[in-house]
This record gives sequence, C-alpha cells and structure tokens, in this order.
Amino acid sequence: MSPPPNVHIFGIRHHGPGSARSLMQALHTLQPDVILVEGPPDADEVLPLLVQTDMKPPVALLIYAPDQPQQAVYYPFAVFSPEWQALHYGLKHQIPVRFMDLPQMYQLGVSPVEEPAREPGTSDEKENIATTELEEPTPDPAIDLQPEGDRPLSPSNPSQAVISDPLTWLAQAAGYSDGERWWEHMVEHRQDSTDLFAAILEVMTVLRAEVEADLAYSSSLAQRPPLQVEREAKREAYMRQTIRAAQKEGKERIAVVCGAWHAPALAELSTAKADTATLKGLPKTKVQTTWVPWTYGRLAMSSGYGAGIESPGWYHHLWQAGTPDKPNSTSAAQITIRWMTCVARLLRQQDLDASSASVIEAVRLAEALAALRDRALPSLMELNEATQTVLCFGDALPMKLIHDKLIVGERLGEVPDETPMVPLQQDLLRQQKRLRLKVDATEQTLDLDLRKPTDLERSHLLHRLNLFGIGWGRPQKNSGGKGTFHELWRLRWQPEFAIALIEAGIWGSTIEAAAIAFVSDAANRAADLPTLTRLIDQTLLANLPEAIHHLMVRLQAEAAIASDVAHLMAALPPLANVLRYGNVRQIDTGIVGPVVDGLITRVCIGLPVACASLNDEAAATLYNLLLEMHRVVTLLQKPEHLAGWQAVLTQLADQRGLHGLLAGRCCRLLLESAAFTAEETAQRLGLALSSATEPAQSAAWVEGLLQGSGLLLLHNPTLWQVLDEWISTLSTEHFTTVLPLLRRTFSTFSTPERRQMGEQVRQGRSGSSANLTTSTSSENFDRDRADQVLAIVAQLLGIELALHHPVNSDPAVKDTY
Repeated sequence: MSPPPNVHIFGIRHHGPGSARSLMQALHTLQPDVILVEGPPDADEVLPLLVQTDMKPPVALLIYAPDQPQQAVYYPFAVFSPEWQALHYGLKHQIPVRFMDLPQMYQLGVSPVEEPAREPGTSDEKENIATTELEEPTPDPAIDLQPEGDRPLSPSNPSQAVISDPLTWLAQAAGYSDGERWWEHMVEHRQDSTDLFAAILEVMTVLRAEVEADLAYSSSLAQRPPLQVEREAKREAYMRQTIRAAQKEGKERIAVVCGAWHAPALAELSTAKADTATLKGLPKTKVQTTWVPWTYGRLAMSSGYGAGIESPGWYHHLWQAGTPDKPNSTSAAQITIRWMTCVARLLRQQDLDASSASVIEAVRLAEALAALRDRALPSLMELNEATQTVLCFGDALPMKLIHDKLIVGERLGEVPDETPMVPLQQDLLRQQKRLRLKVDATEQTLDLDLRKPTDLERSHLLHRLNLFGIGWGRPQKNSGGKGTFHELWRLRWQPEFAIALIEAGIWGSTIEAAAIAFVSDAANRAADLPTLTRLIDQTLLANLPEAIHHLMVRLQAEAAIASDVAHLMAALPPLANVLRYGNVRQIDTGIVGPVVDGLITRVCIGLPVACASLNDEAAATLYNLLLEMHRVVTLLQKPEHLAGWQAVLTQLADQRGLHGLLAGRCCRLLLESAAFTAEETAQRLGLALSSATEPAQSAAWVEGLLQGSGLLLLHNPTLWQVLDEWISTLSTEHFTTVLPLLRRTFSTFSTPERRQMGEQVRQGRSGSSANLTTSTSSENFDRDRADQVLAIVAQLLGIELALHHPVNSDPAVKDTY
C-alpha cells in the first residue's frame, strides 16, 4: 500500500526527539505546500500563537465546553514533539498548517467511554475532569499503535502477542526486550533518516494487516465497547477527508504528520463515500480553545498520560544536543559528556561527592557498555548504570533524585499574554505580576511577613484561591518561632489549575468578586455549625469583609438552634484563631467575640450531660474535642472563661459513671492549671484504681491522665507508687485484659521518658524512691565533700552561698568561697 504521489505520510512517535529530527530533515527536503498534523481542528485559530517569542514549551492545547468546563481535553506538546516542530516549521515558513483529527466539538458531544487515568497522590484534583489527550492510552506508550482499550496486557499465548502489543512483538522478533527499546534504538537514535518514514509505513502496514487478520483480534473486537470502535473509525475517516480536501485545493506536496499506527489507514484514499457515511450525523457541541502551560512531569508515563514517555528531561537533552539547522553540532560523545556533567552538578548541589575524575570514569563506562551491546550511542539505560556504579557508588537512592530532577525534569512552560483566557485567569495573571509571585512547577517555600503590605496581599490571594480548591499554595505550620506575623507556604503550580479557574469563572470576573460569591453560596449550603465556622476562618484569612456579614448572620442563626454540644465544641477553634490572631491580619474581630462567648457558655452548660453514658468510640471523639476546647479557653485568656471551664472540669472529674478516659484527662488538665494539687490527683488516681473499679475502666483512667507525656509520672513519686501498687495487685486475667490499654498509653511517651521509667523499674524503686533524684541516707552523707562542690556551683551560677554549718578548714577550700 502506497499513498498518492502528492501525499507524503510521516508516521511518528508522539514526543520522540529522533522522530522530530528526522521529520524536520524530511520537511526541509520536501518543501511541502501544506502540512496536515494529527490534532484538533478546533485549535486552528490559536495556532499563530505558537510562534510567539513568549510561547515556551512544554505547553498544551486546552479544549473545553464553555457550559461544562469539567469536560476538557488536553493536547500536550514539548519542544521535541514532532507535531510541535512541524507546526513551527510551517508557520515560520508561511506554509499552511492544519490539524486533521476529528474535531473535539464532535468528540465531546459523545459520552466518554471510560474515565482516564489520573496521577497517583493527586486526591485534591477534580475527579470529573476528562483528560482525553492527544494520543489514546496504550499499553506501549512509545507509539500510538492501536485503538485504545482492546489489548490484554499479558497475552497468554504467542498467537495473541501481535494483538496485545504489535510493536513489542516486532521488537522481540528483532531481539529486543520490549517495543520501547526497539523504537528508541531504531528510530530515536538513528543518525541517517533516509527512507525512514517509508520503512515505518511498510512495517505498520504489515502489523495492521496481521492484527486485522487474526481471529483472536476479531473475538476481542466483539468485546470492545462500540463507542471505542466507532471513535477510531471516525477519526481516521476525518483525517482522510482532510487529505482529500487538500488535494482538491490543488496542493501538490501534502505532508501528513500522524501517529505511526494511523499511517497505513491514511495511505489509502479510495473510500470517500464510506468515510462520508461514517461521519454522517455526528453530534456537535460548542467548544473553546486556549493554550496552557504544561510540565514535563505531566508528559511522563507515571502521570497517567496515555501517550506518556519515561524520560522527558532526557529527550529534551537529546533535542538540545543537535537541532535540524545544526545537525552535527554535538557529537555522540559530547551528548554523553554533557549529560554526566548535569548529573554531577545536581549531585554537588545536594552536597554529594561528584569529582571530575568520577565523571570521566562514568562517561567511559557508559560508552563501554554501549559498545558491548553494539550500540552507536549510549542510551539512558547505559548512562543510568554508569551513574549508579561510579557517581552513586552503587546506591540507588541518589538515582531517585536524578530521575525526578533530570530524567523527568521539572520544566514548566509559558504562554503569551495574548492567549485567550477567561477574565478570572486574566485577573490572576495580573495579580501574580503585581505581587511578584513566580509560577513554577517545582515546590517553592514562601515565608510571608504579614506586617508588610505586599506579603499580606500575597497571603490574601493564596487563601482566596484555596477557597476555590486551587491549591497553588499550601499553608505550613510555622515551627521556627518567628511569631504570629509570619506565615509559611509551599507553592507548586499544576496545569489542571487552568480548568479550575475556568470553572470558578461562573462566580465572578475577578478573584475577589468570585471568592465573595463562592463563600456566600457555600454559607447557604453549609449543613452544620463546624462547617460554617471553618468557612468563616478561611474567609477572614482571605480578607473578604463583604462576605463576612452574610456568614455571621448564618452563624448566629445556626448557633441559635444547634443543640449538639460536640458541634458547638468543634465550631470554636476556628473562631478562637480569628480572635487570637486578628490584629496581625488587620481583621475586625468585634463581630466574632460575642459569638465565641455565647458558644463557650453553652458548651460549659451542656458538656456534663453530653459526657454521660459514653462508649469507647464516643469517649475518644469527645476526648479530642475536650483537648481542643481547653486549648481555646487557654488561648483566649479571659478570666470568666477560665473560671467557668475549670468549674466544668471539676464537675466532670467528680461525675459518677464518667468514662475513665475523660475523667483522667479532666484531672490532668486541672493539675496543669493548678486547680488540683499533686496529692489530690494521686488520691483520685488511687480511687480510680481501687479494687471496686473494673480494670478496663481503671486502665482508661490512667490513659486519660498520662497520655502524651510521662513527665507527670516521673516527677511525682506518689502517682508512681499508686500505679505500681495497682499493677502489682492485678490478677493474671485482669493484667492480660488491661495490658494493651497500658501499652497504648505508654507508647505515647517519648523515648527518653520510657528509658527513665525502665531504669527506675530495673532498679526496683517504688514509693518515694521513685523520684528522679537519688535519695541518700544521712548516715552515708559526706557534708564536707558536698560543701566543696556547692562553692564551685555557686560561682558558676553567680549567686551568694550562705553556709549554716562549719566548713573544712583547709585553706585551699577556703579560697574557693
């Protein structure tokens, strides 16, 4: 099968630098008068932006339905993508360029056949966003070989090998382990591209004929969803129709750039009537198209991208090493040397040893491995083996860093300001420039000083975006002790935020206006009090005073009818944070204070009743709320709140039938507040551990008292003695019952605390001897030796030491006083 004389089929591998280089050489030789590229014709109007100087790949065409933005399609491009280079060549030389795939206005009109794969660990992404991309998902991501979804990953017999993965079958026949490596060595690393595309067309023609002739394929075809079969047939029919249209225009040199699997189907143009019938009656929907920045991480196979590649960063390095206008600019040896230099630079940035001598040895080893395997150029496999052996000293851990930073890469593309955008995107772009917030695919740390106006506005912007679920910035806990005026963020831009901004455009044309409308709607839909208070906290952080009034009206109405004490307690922490840190953010807290006062009063009244007759699960839930409530009251430091809260804790500690976990924690909180003495706490512990109490209830009491810190037990010998005597009196059956509870409690202690407890148990201490200090009888105490030490300690501390007993008459000792 051969195409018409005026049609030249270039079957390529999507995102293949070798394919792109060979394609550019072929286009220079052919000098076509039209270039047809596999892609969405819906995007023809934004193609001129491709040659703008501000357009820096990787980028992606984004096509979406305006009335349903969640139905979206991405078409990613890298600088080494053959389609990108073909489009750039045509536009630069003023050659007509067109996309020829089935338009998305037809494809989005059909219900999706299956949900596309999503990237692992991205639980915060919109689950209903369609990510159908430029190529169909295929088990072999090296090339677009076959329509999606019809091949088993592991064929059970050799006769199905062609069906499951045609390229791998061909690669195994040539002695390669998989189709990825075969294509890499035969096409991507090829030095002479003469007749390359004719050979690709020939081999793909044979493979498709083999697949279509195989009976197993027919049986698997019957099992495929009809929409998948129809979609592939319609795509190829539309491509052929586009080629025929170019022929009718009188074009004599038509360059067709498509995935290699489609090449045989486009070489035969004698089915115009059948193609017209195939395309008849397609549903249509309105779509819009724009360019969005993309990342190499999203081009990687691990992202779930169907036509993903394993090593975008490595392919970028290969492309930059030699370009079509400078085909001999870099030798094979220089490619290896420059890659190893990049690896060494990365390792040195991480304070890992990478000497020049090691780089030389690694280059030599990679070249030697390539020669042993009869390869003209070391591939990434040889480079990785040499790197791990020489530069990483056999350790696989640094290879993970090299993979993430170099092999995949973290490059983020850029699009021109003239790119079509919804008003919300334009407003965000203006604010990013005004506030000097750099958009980057790598994770960046941003430390904001909220006393500075610019940093405060940055914080407002990031909090407003988080309201929409656009997690460009994630607030981090500030453990540096810099005060409440510092705010720590981790920034990382994701390409799918473009869709989230388009979706959020229904709320307004600016970030602030959209956030206000979104918050008002969320307040109306809030189902309970904690949801409202969390929303108030976020809204105040985002500085949206116009939305606060509506939120407070909803909060007061909800609080008036709320009777669940747990909900009231869960609602307080966000409001307490607002009261505590409001002045730093220049927030008017006057509207929040009365609400907090009312909620605390209602909690103090209703808590004793809410704590009655709780099972273990309910007690654990209320235990956490109790701790949060105590933190709130302590944080606000209002005397009336502190007094009322201590009275409630005392009432709970004396309450009959209270779950041991809560009773023990109440005693602990009262002890820390100095409302209970250590002796009183020990007395209550003794009562809780008496024989009249069930062992499980006693163990829960101990857990509530001691959980989180063992210092109370270490520094209080009376508590130690009570607990020691209780454990000693347990029967074997009861000891087995309470042991898991006690182990759970002691597991919350720090390692040094557990070590000190173990030492005391090993030394057999109990009672008063359980104190941390070692008691010594007065009979064995040498007072004169102690006086010599005390004098030196007093000098070190800078204090006057008054001695109440005769001291040693030794002149040397007297001189020390």
